[in-house]
Amino acid sequence: MDDVNTGGINVVFTPGRYNAAFFEHSYLAEKTGLILAFPNDLEVHGDFLYYKTYHGTKQKVGAIYRRVSDEYLDPMTFYEGSFIGISHLMEVYRKGNVAVINAPGNGIADDKGIYYFVPKMIEYYLKEKPIFCNAPTYLPFYEEDRAYVLENFDHLVIKDVAEAGGYGVVFGNKLKKEEKQTMKEKICSEPRRFIAQEVIDFLDMEVIDGVSKVMRKADLRAFVLSGEKTKVWKSGLTRFTRNPDSFVVNSSQGGGFKDTWILSR
Repeated sequence: MDDVNTGGINVVFTPGRYNAAFFEHSYLAEKTGLILAFPNDLEVHGDFLYYKTYHGTKQKVGAIYRRVSDEYLDPMTFYEGSFIGISHLMEVYRKGNVAVINAPGNGIADDKGIYYFVPKMIEYYLKEKPIFCNAPTYLPFYEEDRAYVLENFDHLVIKDVAEAGGYGVVFGNKLKKEEKQTMKEKICSEPRRFIAQEVIDFLDMEVIDGVSKVMRKADLRAFVLSGEKTKVWKSGLTRFTRNPDSFVVNSSQGGGFKDTWILSR
């Protein structure tokens, strides 16, 4: 963050303790030595952003690592009903008086619809075939894909591209007859809003549930650092579902975490 700091302190901006990832926010701030700032801690005066201390003094903020979604970031620019945003933050940002990480708008790359195009982007820009294959993905925006999704609905998982954290995920075979029909109608009326994927059977791992050991679905999220070179970091995030009938491992859906051991020879 020091590389982009415009002059001032660095802060981690969290929406607060009720956020599903709050532990991550606080842990990150603790380990990096940054200030963990809540919505009421930050305010704009003039052309600059300030952090209000417990003693009533104010410190100029030069860079803010935000864990608040775009739409809630500044009620004067985005969703006006936001109570977790910083009024006039975008004015300060546009003037170059504070760095915002990640930059507003970069969430377009997190649109699940982009996932469909990743293999094609690799071939187009890198002139090579992907080493790892995506889960087979269909974009109902295209007529051929839409027809496949409707015909094979029971074997697919449907995802709303605007959702995250395990929300908006629907397994076709879990829906009742009326729910299936409603979902199919939504796909036909808003085909760009959804993607569909073949169901990938996650690994079953042993976890502690209370005092007993049980088997639950789990996945591994790798960390990749990109700079002059790209490196897969020797770590990872292993997540598991607490629901024996679910594939959704997100913490916002009640999922848990396991230690991840990296073994080398």
